[in-house]
Amino acid sequence: MKFKPADKTGGVVVELGPKESQLPVVSPEQAPAPLPAYKLKKILVPVDFSDCSRKALRYAIPFARQFDARLILLHVVQPYPRAPQMSTVDAELIQPATDELQTLRRTVEKEVRSETVLRVGNPHVEIIEAAKELGIDLIILSTHGRTGLAHVFLGSTAERVVRHAGCPVLIVREHEHEFVATGSTQKKAVRLAGEAVLPQSALRPPRNTHPSQKGAAS
Repeated sequence: MKFKPADKTGGVVVELGPKESQLPVVSPEQAPAPLPAYKLKKILVPVDFSDCSRKALRYAIPFARQFDARLILLHVVQPYPRAPQMSTVDAELIQPATDELQTLRRTVEKEVRSETVLRVGNPHVEIIEAAKELGIDLIILSTHGRTGLAHVFLGSTAERVVRHAGCPVLIVREHEHEFVATGSTQKKAVRLAGEAVLPQSALRPPRNTHPSQKGAAS
C-alpha cells in the first residue's frame, strides 16, 4: 500500500498492492480515542499597564477569539501600609486605575468580549482569588523575569500564581520566542508585503572587469 499526494485536490491517493483487495478495516475497539475538546469560556489577564502586561493581552486575544471566550482584564491595586495620614491613598489610586483599565478594555472590545475587574490587595493573592471566584479557565500572565536580588526581595507574582492557581497558567515573558505577532513584527510584515525583496548582490554597484570597458567609459 502506497500513499501519494493528489495533484490538484490537496488530498491523498492510496494505491493498493497486487495482493491487497481493499483497505484495512479498523474496528471500533481498535480506533484511537478521540482527543479531548478544550473549552475556554473565561480567560483572566492580569495587567499592570506595563508593556510586558500588554504583551500578555496580545497573546490572550487570539485565544479568546479561537474559543469564543470572554477576556477578564484584572488590575490589582497594592495599598501602602496603613497610617492615619494616608487614609485616602487607596481612593486616590483606585480612580486612575479604573480609568486606565477601561481605556485598555476599549482597545480590545471590537475583537473579543471583555470585562474589567479591579481589586485591592496583594497581587498574587488577588489573582488567585479572582480566578477562583469568577470560574476562570485559563490565566495568561506576564512576567518581567527579575533575577538575583530583585527576585529575592520582590519575589515573583507569576511564580506564586503558577504554584497556587486552580487552573492552567500561560506565562508570557518580556523577551522570548514569539508565536503571536506583536506590533513590531506586524509593521515589518506590512513593510515587506509592499516592497520587492532583492538579493544583496543586486544592491552592490557593478564592477568593471575589462580594461577596455573602463577606457570606453572615460
